[in-house]
Amino acid sequence: MVQYNFKKITVVPNATDFINIILSRTQRQTPTVVHKGYAISRLRQFYMRKVKYTQQNFHDKLSTIIEEFPRLDDIHPFYGDLLHVLYNKDHYKLALGAINTARNQIGKVAKDYVKLLKYGDSLYRCKSLKVAALGRMCTLVKKLSGSLAYLEQIRQHMARLPSIDPNTRTLLICGYPNVGKSSFMNKITRADVDVQPYAFTTKSLFVGHTDYKYLRYQVIDTPGILDRPFEDRNIIEMCSITALAHLRSAVLFFLDISGSCGYSIAQQAALFHSIKSLFMNKPLMIVCNKTDLQPLEGLSEGDMKLVMEMKAEAMKTVIGQGGEATDDEGVLLTMSTLTEDGVMAVKNAACGRLLNQRVEIKMKSKKINDCLNRFHVAIPKPRDQKERPSCIPQAVLEARAQQAAEKEKRKTERDLEDENGGAGVYSASLKKNYILANEEWKEDILPEILDGHNVADFIDPDILMRLEELEREEGMHQVEDDEDFEMDGKDLTPEEQEALAAIRKKKSMLIQQHRVKKSTAESRPTVPRKFDKSREFTAKRMGRQLSSLGLDPSLAIERARSRSRGRKRERSPERGDAMDVDTDESNKKLRLRSRSRSRSMSRPPTEFVPGAGFKDSEQKVKAIKLAKKSVKKRNKNARRGEADRVIPTLKPKHLFSGKRSIGKTDRR
Repeated sequence: MVQYNFKKITVVPNATDFINIILSRTQRQTPTVVHKGYAISRLRQFYMRKVKYTQQNFHDKLSTIIEEFPRLDDIHPFYGDLLHVLYNKDHYKLALGAINTARNQIGKVAKDYVKLLKYGDSLYRCKSLKVAALGRMCTLVKKLSGSLAYLEQIRQHMARLPSIDPNTRTLLICGYPNVGKSSFMNKITRADVDVQPYAFTTKSLFVGHTDYKYLRYQVIDTPGILDRPFEDRNIIEMCSITALAHLRSAVLFFLDISGSCGYSIAQQAALFHSIKSLFMNKPLMIVCNKTDLQPLEGLSEGDMKLVMEMKAEAMKTVIGQGGEATDDEGVLLTMSTLTEDGVMAVKNAACGRLLNQRVEIKMKSKKINDCLNRFHVAIPKPRDQKERPSCIPQAVLEARAQQAAEKEKRKTERDLEDENGGAGVYSASLKKNYILANEEWKEDILPEILDGHNVADFIDPDILMRLEELEREEGMHQVEDDEDFEMDGKDLTPEEQEALAAIRKKKSMLIQQHRVKKSTAESRPTVPRKFDKSREFTAKRMGRQLSSLGLDPSLAIERARSRSRGRKRERSPERGDAMDVDTDESNKKLRLRSRSRSRSMSRPPTEFVPGAGFKDSEQKVKAIKLAKKSVKKRNKNARRGEADRVIPTLKPKHLFSGKRSIGKTDRR
């Protein structure tokens, strides 16, 4: 099955963009630094490379345009004629021919200037020849501006053409404008063709798809055709004529018997006879539409005679396909797209006739003999007149009967609803599916709200056990509260009361000092303790305070001194006699013990940590090696990673560097 996808044609740039694209690519992809001190062979090679690279880019770009646009002589005649109707194939071929000529001329220019560059004797001469070569190539492309613009318009229009397969099963709808063709197509397919009550609403071919007997059919809606000479028909009508002439399809000629389209039956019959030559070797059906306004039986004798003449012409296509002259079924059909009366019958009749014709054509072809040799249809002959029905085991019959009986016995909620008054009267009971210890409890009525409380909040099977736990916990809290009583001083001796008053006074003073310090913390400088003039924080003062309270200060002073003094490094044991003595402790333990406690004890990266996703330290070492190996190649090439800091180049060097003559602002 040949498919023509015109949407894949590459965009055709205009002449200025074309030149900019090619020259920018040449500037980027070829070397840009050259000095007059280089050897002359190197200078020649430098500029020859630029000329050859530019010519190759022009050649590739123009070749892409020539190859992607379809050749009218190589594609299906339907598309060839359709493109000729829409775009005039002479202009189309001239545009492609101009591009082909320019491609060849650019090749000749490059060839000539490469020969001249071989004899360049200085940097200036080689550069002048390169500039001249690129200038002549650009001049040739500028002359193509009209052809490139024309081909771009054609490409845009071709991309909007419907994707029609000329060789698949096709139904073609034709007739006068406003007879109901698009409405019929919208009914039988999912296409959304615009339908309006005026002529020539459809201005191009529309495609939809429908199914019949598990086969996909292509339905084409054509613009309306008027009965006038071939030379006077416009492009819209010629699209329909092209489709009728070249597509293998079943033709549905629509006839508006009510006359509401603005054309009489006589005018429609004249159109039918003028284009009947296009219906040869195709299944033809006359479809009388808008029967809701005018039934076929109510036509006048003259109009009925014209309809019968068209039916007789359509019968010739049946006879030409090997049918009987009396077989007029599916030739003259009536329908109404408004009421959808007869719409599916028309579709089925058209698909059936087209399918029969395609099968007969294949049966008459030579390929069928190769296929029939592979088939053998076995038809058994009856040996006697005795009937032999299929044998079904008795157990299967009994099981089927039992299933049918159960199905009859079981009543659904819908059955119960119908029996008990229907919807709005019967209310389904959800309690019958409750799983309870006693079936009688299912229908018990339990209040939801009682005395302003939610009953469900008070239903708990373990409520007594939880009550005991709460009482036990409350008793424990009461005991703790009795122990943590506040000292009120009533049961103390006078000496103890004085000590308690001194402690409370000291506590309040400390709180006040802390609040003052906190309020002035921002503006107060930090003073180390060794420069503390007031000597507020000393071990002797702490000892005196503790002694005045009747406490032994020795342990507290020793503890404060041990914390404030840093731990010195332990010296290793003396080496003299220790070499001859076997010690239990290994050197590693001695080294660990001799380290300073203040040093950070961070674990090495290869140490195994449970929960990190590794089985053991060996597997972790292997994973670290693989990670380093994966980034080794990127680091070696100095590639920018996705986490690296990016500073974009705001001024590309090839666009803003180099000398320019006075008054010239173009970068080239």
